[in-house]
Amino acid sequence: MGAILAGFLVGLSLILAIGAQNAYVLRMGLTRHYVGLIVVMCALSDIGLIVLGVAGIGGVIRSAPWSLQVLRWVGVAYLTLFAFRSFWRAFRPGVLLPSEQQSPALRTVIATTLAFTFLNPHVYLDTVILLGSIGNQYGHARWLFAFGASMGSVLWFTVLGYGARFASRMMSRPGTWRALDSLIGVVMLLIALKLTLTPLPA
Repeated sequence: MGAILAGFLVGLSLILAIGAQNAYVLRMGLTRHYVGLIVVMCALSDIGLIVLGVAGIGGVIRSAPWSLQVLRWVGVAYLTLFAFRSFWRAFRPGVLLPSEQQSPALRTVIATTLAFTFLNPHVYLDTVILLGSIGNQYGHARWLFAFGASMGSVLWFTVLGYGARFASRMMSRPGTWRALDSLIGVVMLLIALKLTLTPLPA
């Protein structure tokens, strides 16, 4: 139980910060489009990365730092583009009600969710390398640690995606939507800047 709890707390602490993926899940939860699919994709992606880390794949990533550099610049470009799209939505005229939001294409939702999950090199540093390193300190109990960390991800994305609907009344105000999209745009730009300035393993 100690390894499970440790994994749960460490895993949860790593994803609680407002990031690109969390901001996207929150927005889609508010619009109530493909919430279940997005929650499952994000949770399964985290679980897969955690399992890879505990299995020792972190060493492979450390031996190929060029891959993180490629992800860095692709991620910066994608985050910047999404930020400007968020600013464009924020300043669109009209009333933005969750029920009136046009449902995006399924392939767009899948591609966007995967992009926010895998184009950030810090995802690999946090889950594969950091969680993998901590988990392997538990020896035979490392898979219990991985289970706990995985449950942290499942809980967080479920609460974030499905809990957002409780704020739907507040989101019926167009000004609130504009503020949310403006905030999401700022968050995306800040994360892109952080990716640009943060040194990655050489």
